[in-house]
Amino acid sequence: MDLHDIFSDEGLLSQTLSGFTPRASQHKMAEAVALAIQASDQLIVEAGTGTGKTFAYLIPVFLAGKKTILSTGTRALQDQLFFKDIPVIRDMLASPLRIALLKGRANYLCHHRLEQSVSDGRFDSRDIVHQLHDVKAWSGVTQSGDISELTTIPEESSLWPKVTSTTDNCLGQECPFIKNCFVMKARQAAMSADIVIVNHHLFFADVALQENGFGEILPNTEVIIFDEAHHLPELASQFFSTKLTGRQLFELARDTETEALTGAPDVAELPVLSTRLISSTQSMRLALSVGLQRAPWPEQKSETLSRAIQHVKIDLNQLEAALKICSVRSKGLENVWRRTHELIELFNLLTGETSENSIHWFETHTQSFTIQLTPMVVAEQFNQFLSAKKNAYIFTSATLTANNRFDVFTETLGLNQTIKMQLDSPFDYKTQSILYVPRGLPDPRSSDFISTLADAALPVIELTQGRAFILCTSFRAVDEIAERFKEKNLFQLFVQGTKPKKNLLESFIQSERAVLIGTSSFWQGVDVRGEALSCVIIDKLPFASPDDPVLQARLQRLRRQGVDPFQRYQLPQAALTLKQGAGRLIRDAADRGILMIGDPRLVAARYAPLFLRSLPNMSRTRDFETVKMFWEEENFPL
Repeated sequence: MDLHDIFSDEGLLSQTLSGFTPRASQHKMAEAVALAIQASDQLIVEAGTGTGKTFAYLIPVFLAGKKTILSTGTRALQDQLFFKDIPVIRDMLASPLRIALLKGRANYLCHHRLEQSVSDGRFDSRDIVHQLHDVKAWSGVTQSGDISELTTIPEESSLWPKVTSTTDNCLGQECPFIKNCFVMKARQAAMSADIVIVNHHLFFADVALQENGFGEILPNTEVIIFDEAHHLPELASQFFSTKLTGRQLFELARDTETEALTGAPDVAELPVLSTRLISSTQSMRLALSVGLQRAPWPEQKSETLSRAIQHVKIDLNQLEAALKICSVRSKGLENVWRRTHELIELFNLLTGETSENSIHWFETHTQSFTIQLTPMVVAEQFNQFLSAKKNAYIFTSATLTANNRFDVFTETLGLNQTIKMQLDSPFDYKTQSILYVPRGLPDPRSSDFISTLADAALPVIELTQGRAFILCTSFRAVDEIAERFKEKNLFQLFVQGTKPKKNLLESFIQSERAVLIGTSSFWQGVDVRGEALSCVIIDKLPFASPDDPVLQARLQRLRRQGVDPFQRYQLPQAALTLKQGAGRLIRDAADRGILMIGDPRLVAARYAPLFLRSLPNMSRTRDFETVKMFWEEENFPL
């Protein structure tokens, strides 16, 4: 079937979907994707909001009939593809292709871990006990084991890690529940499917397994499509890194206690050594930093930190020696012995000297820590992966360019031979939206900036009767603006950190005169259509924190190469992030809205044109009266 027969005015999509509007950009993208699949090329497509990129890549995939992996940025988009978009296309084309949805193992119930938790009986609260009863009842009726089915239990519940598995604690073929393992069933379905839907985290995890000879879904693939591809540079950096967390040590100790209860109840030494490891890990957390910190790994360690590291080493080695003796008693004890051995090697590596071409850094959390060796650049490793097999690779997102250039994205991932395509949004931003940069706001570094910004935002939000996002570049700004608005008591406030993100969004959409105040996680991947979101306010230009150790190291590398890091890296990255935040406003052809950016540098700085060229072509003003006229008169000429 020809693509014209599908995307034209009288095509299949127009006949199938009520209200479908043919878009030249969607048709153009579909043609480019089809050619890339046919020739096994690499293609990058920035498709502006409203292009309809999902159907533009899905339909060529169905027509080609090749083994395909669709990798998305979030589990939510995975579910949307599997449950909504793909069924429409499969029915429309009467396609026999088999589709599988595959998530990471932490999304599937583990029968073994569930039984351990039921037997253990040690829980933090009665709520967790009630949740465990719900999981036990559900385990007997679920077909997929996907924990998202059980909506009565919060995503952030402390129960989930106790009833799901990790690569570390999975017993593999030795598990007594292997025949009913939900993870195995999902992977078997994926291996036999024609189209497999994963997310980027799972994709990179499979890349890592493939490097060790255990990759499961990649080997037979002919086409790989990355939707929400703007996530890839950061995720590639994470997955090509080597890291250790305090949580891994805590979990090792607790799993040892659990396994000892059933496999070696007569060995009193194991619980004692587990408790010691927990204590020394907690001491190391305090030795790294009193508060929350993200910093380079110290070349000269303090005496306190050196002593804490040594205590963890001693406790790990003693635990490993005891587990080695007991490992023959059960598969579970053998598993924790193996993990202990691996963690000793990892701990020695990550608390030792910094390797060349790596960034050695740590981060402290409330009760844990992370130590990490991050590659200075990931371009070579990612490019090697792409070159290993002649697949078609398609990268697409609404935000891949800054200043109409793909440089940051392509250089970070080493995509030097890739075909590039930039498709504008079909939305009429000139009439649907207005960009407002208020006059008189102080320098963003001044102490009164946040309070002044909040005062300037108030009349705009009153104009739209709430229905606003305030996107901040720091948690401090979130807290200050929230406090300022609470004093006014004019709107329903939803503040990041008070509820899970999903719940905040649902409450915001269902409420009247609502204002949601958030930071990084609300700048992208949030789709609120219609009047529910009529105003987006961004506090300032989103330059990354210069204190970040990974950023510091990469900027220093550029300086050594004689490159201006601000022009080459920091500016385009900030422009790309601003573009993502601004993209929350207009999500539909019928939407209207106000984008307010409180940073005077957007009009005064020498680099302002780069940011403006990266934003949609909105009408612009610095006068509130013009904003008011735009909002009150739908056909106001700007």
